[in-house]
Amino acid sequence: MRTTTKRLLPLFAATAVLGMFGASGAALAEGHDGDHGSTTLEAHLTELNDSGASGTAWITLEGNEITVKLDSAGMQAEAPHAQHIHIGGTNECPDPGMEGTGADGAIRTTDAAGAYGAVKVSLTNDGDTSADSALAVDRYPVGDASYERTFEVDDATAESLRAGDGSVVLHGVDHNGNGTYDGDQMSDLDPALPSEATDPAACGTLDVAQMEQWPEGGAETGDGTAAGIEQSGVMLAGGGLLTAAAAGGIALRRRQTEK
Repeated sequence: MRTTTKRLLPLFAATAVLGMFGASGAALAEGHDGDHGSTTLEAHLTELNDSGASGTAWITLEGNEITVKLDSAGMQAEAPHAQHIHIGGTNECPDPGMEGTGADGAIRTTDAAGAYGAVKVSLTNDGDTSADSALAVDRYPVGDASYERTFEVDDATAESLRAGDGSVVLHGVDHNGNGTYDGDQMSDLDPALPSEATDPAACGTLDVAQMEQWPEGGAETGDGTAAGIEQSGVMLAGGGLLTAAAAGGIALRRRQTEK
């Protein structure tokens, strides 16, 4: 009996250590996902108002801090383009074919408010990022741009984004093709601006991104953590311990058979 116990001890030890590593893996997973861990969202922007504009936005949210990366194309050159995160309504982009109240049926910003809601975050180059800066034209990118900025949002906005609610909207459309914002109709947001300056040019809904959808360089545009690597290490260690435990069991059976 004493001999059998001694032979079983390596197997018990390996099994116990394996259990400990399994618990550690669970703890790592819980620590990564719990307590409002990192959330990555993406939006693929498509044109509105026949603007020819498009873009891709990635947002990483950790607590109340967000990092936004936004690449746009097809925007009016040498003109500022307001860009926002809208939240509310049905958290959707409007149908590009909808009839708006603008000239020749153009979609104006308020025409689509029932779909994408109100401005909650202003994606300015610097300074304030609240809805108060929605029309801070001098602080927005000009033409096609590659935008990146990290800043804080309020609790309500963070919770909405964490739930995958919201849309990214780019504004500014040269309806008459003359290379500048002008026209007889004034903006539905600011009567001091022509409607072309604030009409939506592109929109994309924000969705929580899956890991396999992260772009190359995910450490830069994703959550930037090593949690996946840590958990892989635990899994590899666990696999090694399983092999050791199985080998111990086989050796024990062989010895018992030889006796």
